[in-house]
Amino acid sequence: RIVTQNVDNLHERAGSSEVLHLHGELMKVRSTGPGAEVFELQPDACEVKSGDCCPKGFQLRPHIVWFGEAVPEIEPAIRIVSEADILLIIGTSLQVYPAAGLMHYAPADCPIYYIDPHGGGMLPARVKHIAKKASEGLQDFRKLMGL
Repeated sequence: RIVTQNVDNLHERAGSSEVLHLHGELMKVRSTGPGAEVFELQPDACEVKSGDCCPKGFQLRPHIVWFGEAVPEIEPAIRIVSEADILLIIGTSLQVYPAAGLMHYAPADCPIYYIDPHGGGMLPARVKHIAKKASEGLQDFRKLMGL
């Protein structure tokens, strides 16, 4: 399963089916009304404008989390990480919370790998840091896993 901070749909376009978008999705909009209902963005629409309303008449907004807003998908993300057999972290500086803290929910016996060419200084001791860019680091990870 994939937990991503990205708001694009690149994981789905690459064929992934179990993707949790922690910070929302640009191809969706949500109502500002009670319940914050989520809708697919119309294929011919490339933006949400003032006056674009849901069927109940409430203004629509992009279905993404702005800085300072709560992250509504954090609890499902915690559940996913807490059930992991292996946790692989790629493409993040681990500077943005609460996402950066998700690794702490991994089971005690779950191996954790972090692929990043720079980070690694303040990682918990159980995290194996692969200090390479994603594509090269994934090759090293595959070798470690015997794949």
